[in-house]
Amino acid sequence: MKGIDLITYKKPNLPISEAYRTLRTNIEFSSFDKKTKTLLVTSSGPGEGKTTTCSNLAIVMAQGGRKTLLIDCDQRKPSVHRVFGFSNASGLSNILVNENDVDINTSIQKTAVKNLHILSSGTRPPNPAELLGSEKMGNFIEKLKKIYDFIILDTPPIVLVTDAQILSQYTDGCLIVIASGEVEREAVIKAKGLLEKVNAKILGVVINKMDSKKKGYYHY
Repeated sequence: MKGIDLITYKKPNLPISEAYRTLRTNIEFSSFDKKTKTLLVTSSGPGEGKTTTCSNLAIVMAQGGRKTLLIDCDQRKPSVHRVFGFSNASGLSNILVNENDVDINTSIQKTAVKNLHILSSGTRPPNPAELLGSEKMGNFIEKLKKIYDFIILDTPPIVLVTDAQILSQYTDGCLIVIASGEVEREAVIKAKGLLEKVNAKILGVVINKMDSKKKGYYHY
C-alpha cells in the first residue's frame, strides 16, 4: 500500500489521525434509531480532499473492528485505486455491466489494513449516471451490506454531476467535504440543497485543509 495521503495508516498517533477517529465516533452516534451502515461522501467541487477523507475514514473504521469497504463511485475521475496503489482494470463498472452474476471477490481488493477492502471504479462507462442509478446497482449495494459492517461511497462533486444525488438513495447518510478558504459559500449551500432535494440524510460537514496551527487539520 503506497500510503499516499493515508495519514491514519502511516502516522496513527498524530492529532490528524485522532481527528479522523473523532469523526468515526460522531458517525457511529449520528443516529439513535438506525445504525449508519452505508455512507456517501461528496463535495461541492473538485480538489477539496474528498477521496483523502474517504480513505482515512475507511482506515479508522477498519481499525475500529468494522469490516469496511470503500467503493470508488467516481466514474469520471477515479482516484481511490491510486491512493492505495491498486490497478483499476476491473472494478464497480465491470460488475454492473456484466449480464451474468460476477464473483465480487475478483474485483474487490484487500489492503494492508485488517478489515479494509477496496472496490475501484473500473473501466469508464459512457453513461455513468445511468449505470449508478440502475436496479443492479441497488441490488449490489444490498448484497454488500450482508457482507460488510460499513460501506463508504466516494462520489463525484455534487455540483458538477448528478451521481451523488443518485447514489444517496442507497445510503444511510451523507458527508460533505469542504476545503477551508477555497470554496465559495454559495457552492456549499448549493451542494447542501441538492442533497436535500433528493431527501438525503446529511450527517454533517468535514472542514478540510484548515490551518493546523489554529483548529487542527480536520474538523467535524
